[in-house]
Amino acid sequence: MLAQKLRLDLYRIDISSVVSKYIGETEKNLRRVFDAAEQGGVILLFDEADALFGKRSEVKDARDRYANIEVSYLLQRMESYPGLAVLTTNLKSSIDTAFLRQIRFVVQFPFSDTTQRAEIWRRVFPADTPTADLDALQLARLNVAGGNIRNIALNAAFIAADAGEPVQMKHVLRAAQAEYTKLEKPKKYHWGRTTLMMRLYLFAEGQTKQTFADTLIKPHLAQHEVFMHPLG
Repeated sequence: MLAQKLRLDLYRIDISSVVSKYIGETEKNLRRVFDAAEQGGVILLFDEADALFGKRSEVKDARDRYANIEVSYLLQRMESYPGLAVLTTNLKSSIDTAFLRQIRFVVQFPFSDTTQRAEIWRRVFPADTPTADLDALQLARLNVAGGNIRNIALNAAFIAADAGEPVQMKHVLRAAQAEYTKLEKPKKYHWGRTTLMMRLYLFAEGQTKQTFADTLIKPHLAQHEVFMHPLG
């Protein structure tokens, strides 16, 4: 969006193609990037910048020394670069403080709250995606980031397409369970009260608590040999 507003080209730097295990090659790759950017007047985007702009460490061996040289060279080029550079990271604390001093603006994107997640859910499916009875407020109770919402929505669309149905709450629930498993997040099933996943399941299927336990909870807990109490 920034490049579009300024009518400039955007170069997204592929860290894997820049960083080299061979001594001196990383600096050469960086020099080519900055030279091309200076000639073309483009915006540089360093995604996952902490991998390249990491803190310089205490020198204990030759590897540390050359890694520090790479960071120092990158700092010099950033200081002299006349264009616009954008760095993105989830690990701000890992970036060398010398780079942070050179950054004019730091924009933080806090974890989205329930209202914001609901708005993301309303917009995540393209307008031509067939959907039915999706409840954004219910789905917003899934405490996940926007990127995970996108993953869940995409997976739900695949599940629904495979079933030949419009995207419904039951498809989103299955996709959410898969995403939670990938994130290694506990589902936190509790006896005696209806939890979030149970609410979503009941909302999607119109089922009873006992049906929920029989179809989803008991098979899961049985795999881990967890002692089960009756639902209250």
